[in-house]
Formats: sequence, structure tokens, C-alpha cells
Amino acid sequence: MSNRELEQHVAQAGCFHSRAATHAGTANRLNEDAYVNRPDLGLWAVADGAGGHESGEVASAEVAGLLQTVGEGLSAGEVLLEVRSRLEGAHARLRKMASARGAGVMVATTVVVVLARDEHFACLWAGDSRAYLWRGHALTRITRDHTLVQAMVESGEITEAESFGHPQGNVITNAIGADNDFLELEKRTGQLMPGDRLLLCSDGLFKAISEEQVAELLSGDGDGGAERLVIAALAAQATDNITVVTIAFDASQRLTSSEAERAGASIATAPEVTEYTVEPGPKPA
Repeated sequence: MSNRELEQHVAQAGCFHSRAATHAGTANRLNEDAYVNRPDLGLWAVADGAGGHESGEVASAEVAGLLQTVGEGLSAGEVLLEVRSRLEGAHARLRKMASARGAGVMVATTVVVVLARDEHFACLWAGDSRAYLWRGHALTRITRDHTLVQAMVESGEITEAESFGHPQGNVITNAIGADNDFLELEKRTGQLMPGDRLLLCSDGLFKAISEEQVAELLSGDGDGGAERLVIAALAAQATDNITVVTIAFDASQRLTSSEAERAGASIATAPEVTEYTVEPGPKPA
């Protein structure tokens, strides 16, 4: 693998040092993933063009492009509302694009977005791109997959173990551009602690390596190692596109407590479809 094949991006602002890495995978296919790495806004995202549909790369680029150009100088709450507005706009545009191409056409993408200001973060998503929180060498999944297989697990039809490699594992039940009049996003909020790392990824990562491997690689030296994770997935012969964004939280650069409280409140209370709080387990002794 040459350096040209592995796209990387590093950025730092305030409390956050983040890295992004993406690769098309081992099957010589088009990379239909896209990402946003904007610690200056406290905004990160991964979008994965929906497999099996036309122009997945167009859909993911549409979403990433709209998020990438969110303006500076906004409060946390304003950024959150702007993100939601842009995702809704992308949903409408992708559905219109698909309709113009004929009956049965879908131009869609998953998306997972994290917004953070100092100790507070919010995560929005549609589809099966994931977000994780790494704390004290323990990995907690923030998101819940919007897939047919996840619904089968939750209904008790199959077990979590049986979901891996399931023949219907690629069937997504929610996405930007999917055949729903209104976009539905789930939302989780949480509070960061010193040393925490957030991870966003497309399904090419977690279908290639286990969560235990992800946690081990995140615990290595440095700021989270997006590149290490992508390279590990490639070593496991991942055929799907792989995109990873890691975000390291440096509490020494945070705002004053009153400023952080106002910023976090804005993130946590802006209206969304579903909202609940992430409460990862205690740090191991």
C-alpha cells in the first residue's frame, strides 16, 4: 500500500486534536466514503455512500461538502441547528436527484456526526456508520445501527453473535436520501473527561476488525491513530471502503467552567428526534 492510497488529514484547535484516514479497501473499488475534520468548529463527520445504490459517492460528498462549509463564529447550539438544517437539505436534494433518474432509483448515504464544545458533545446519525467513546481503555459504542440485522437483534430474532456476517447485513433502514419524506436522526449527548477519545467510522472498519482490536489500537501511543485502524482493517483484507476519524480531548485547553456549561447546554438541549445521554462504565482501576 502506497501513501497515495491512504488519504490522511490532521487538525487541531482548542481542546481537540483530530485525525482522519480513508482508503477504498482491498477490492479495487471506488471509495464512496467522505469525512469532515473541523476541530475549529467542534464538528466531525463520516458519510458512507449506501452500498448497492447508484452514485453513493455523490451522496456522501454532498453531505460532507455541506457540513464542511458550516461558517465560523457560531455558538454550539447554532452549529447543531445548522448541521441539522444542512442534513435535511441534503436529504431533500438527494431524493429529488434520485426521482429525476427514474422509478426505483435511490441516491443515499449514511452519516454520523459529532459536535463538541469543551466537555460536552452531541452525536447525530442515520444509518450504520458508527461513533464510539474510548475511556480508560474501555470502548463504548455511542450509536445504534439503523439496519435490518440490528432490528432483528433487538426483536430477539437473532443473537448479537449471529448478526456478524449475516447475509442481510448490508440492508440499511435509515439514511440521508432514503425513501422517507422526512429525515429522522437519532441523537446522543454526553460529557467528556480528560484523556477521552471519540471515534467515528464507516462500516468497513468494524466489519473487518473486532471492537476489542479497535480498543487496543486506540490505546496506543499518540492521539488515537486513525491511520493505525485503517491499516489494521486493510491487513484483515477489508473489501469495503474504510474511513476513520479519531478525536482526542485535551482538557488543559478547555474554556472556563461557566463558558463550558453554556456551550454544553446549547449542544444538549437543541431539539432532535431522539435524545439520550451516554453513560460509559467507570474507568478501570
